[in-house]
Amino acid sequence: MPINKNALIRYKVLDNCFRNRQRKWTLDMLVDKVSDALYEYEGISKGASVRTIQYDIQMMRSDKLGYNAPIIVVDKKYYTYEDPKYSITNLPISHTDMQQMSEAVELLKQFKGFEHFKNLHEVVQKLEDHVYTTSGKQTPIIHFEKNDRLTGIQLLDPLYKAIQDKKVLFIEYKSFKAESAQIMTFHPWFLKEYKNRWFLFGVKGNTDHILNLALDRMVNVEIAENLKYRPSIIASVDEYFMDVIGVSVSLNVRPEIIQLWVDAANAPYIETKPLHHSQEIIERNDDGSLLLSIKVQLNFELEREILGFGSSMMVISPSKLRKRIAQTIQKQYVNYLPEPNTKS
Repeated sequence: MPINKNALIRYKVLDNCFRNRQRKWTLDMLVDKVSDALYEYEGISKGASVRTIQYDIQMMRSDKLGYNAPIIVVDKKYYTYEDPKYSITNLPISHTDMQQMSEAVELLKQFKGFEHFKNLHEVVQKLEDHVYTTSGKQTPIIHFEKNDRLTGIQLLDPLYKAIQDKKVLFIEYKSFKAESAQIMTFHPWFLKEYKNRWFLFGVKGNTDHILNLALDRMVNVEIAENLKYRPSIIASVDEYFMDVIGVSVSLNVRPEIIQLWVDAANAPYIETKPLHHSQEIIERNDDGSLLLSIKVQLNFELEREILGFGSSMMVISPSKLRKRIAQTIQKQYVNYLPEPNTKS
C-alpha cells in the first residue's frame, strides 16, 4: 500500500511520541504534536483531526503497512508502546519491498555490460548484497567503506540540483585556515568525491579561477535567485582530472614524470592498485622491489600519498619533490624527539 508524504510525517511523529517515556501522551496531545509537524514541514495550517490520528494508530497497529506496532493505552487515556525498544524505523524490509528490490537488482544487472552504466556496478553490488542479507537474515558478504560521521553529506542533493538547474549559490564557507566563515557567490559546475570527502567545483563571483570547496566546510548554502549563472568552461571532467592525484588541479601547470622506488613488500599492492592511470614499471629489481613512474602535477595529495607509504616508497626524481618529501620526514622525526614523558 503506497503511503503519501503527509502520512509518513504523521507516522514518524507518532512513533517518536510513543517511544518517549518521559511524557504521557493523550490523544489530544498527539493531535497537537502531529499538527505542529505538518505545519513545520509542509506548511499545512489546518492540522490533523482526532479521527485522522485514530486511523493512523489503527494502521500502525495493523499488518497493512508491516508495522504491527505494539501500541497500548495506559489507564484508558495515555498512548505508548508496550515494548520500549520498538520503533517503526527498526523494522526489516517488507516482503513486497524485498520483491521490488530483487526485481530492481535483476534489471540493473542487465546493464552491467553497457559503457553508459559502468558506474552502476558498485550500486548493483551493494543492493544485491543488501537484498541477500535481508531476505536470508545473513550477515553481509561485502562490507563497503563508509564514514558515518561525514559532515556536509546532506548538501549533496541540493548542490546536485543547483548544478542541474544552473543556479548561482550563496555559500557560507569556513576553510581550515580561516578564523571565521565568509559568504561567497559561487557558480557550481560539478561534484567530486576523494577519499570519502566531497568537493564542489566552480568559480567564485566574477573571478575565473576554478575553486574546489569541501562540503564539510560549508556552513550554509542558499540559492541566489536573481543572479545570472556562469556555465562551466570544463569540456570534460575526466580530462580535467587526467593529470592529478586528488582534487588540486592547476590549469597552468604541466604534469611531470615522477620516478618512485617501492620495496618488495609493497610492490604487489602498487602493481594491482596503481597510484595513477599513467603508472609504468621501469625496472624490476632482483630483490623484488620496483622502479616505476607516473606523470602527474605536483600537488598536496601526491605528497600525502607518497608519505603514506613511509619507508616503503622513495622519490627518485624530480629533485624538488624529493627535497620536499625529505623536509617533511625530517620534521616528523623532530616531532618524536625527545620521547614524550608518559609518567604520571
